[in-house]
Amino acid sequence: MRRHVRWAGWDGQGLDHCDVTLSADGLTLDGVVVGNREGAYGAHYRVQTDAAGRTRQVWVFYTGGPALKVRADDQGRWTDALTDRPIPKLDGCLDVDIGVTPATNTLPIRRLGLGDRQAAEILAAYVPLPTQIDGAFLPRPAPQRYTCLCGERYRYEGLFRHFSTELAVDPDGLVIDYPGYFRRLPDPAGA
Repeated sequence: MRRHVRWAGWDGQGLDHCDVTLSADGLTLDGVVVGNREGAYGAHYRVQTDAAGRTRQVWVFYTGGPALKVRADDQGRWTDALTDRPIPKLDGCLDVDIGVTPATNTLPIRRLGLGDRQAAEILAAYVPLPTQIDGAFLPRPAPQRYTCLCGERYRYEGLFRHFSTELAVDPDGLVIDYPGYFRRLPDPAGA
């Protein structure tokens, strides 16, 4: 499967274009985003998972700002790929949550495979917005909960920030509507 997906910022101030590729080796998200949440930003991101849906590599480059390259093994042990230093505070994180895009909500939704009324708590490696970076630009552990409400509706809870919302997703687990933040646009021509 290969798809091109676009989201607009809820306020009409941002745009995210993501190339989604699913193969026998895993899922790849490759996107560019511009937005204005907590200040203007532009970014390029790339995420690769393994066949089991566990995040293995993450790249985030903020325009005119910091760059992040990290990798994880199949046990959720993370390493800063720029310095080759381990990041023990992320041990056990099997998913990444990049704050500037709804694309990464797809990762736990697909990996967990929850049935109706099932829930799971996860620990995600959260990549902050540029204005949230304090010191080194590295992900931080973020407890989260996903609940499959029914079919293609999920409750996402960012337990680390006391946040909850309902997500509408398509059959591939890609976000259609993330109230207050992102709305999916019609498929780009030729996608």
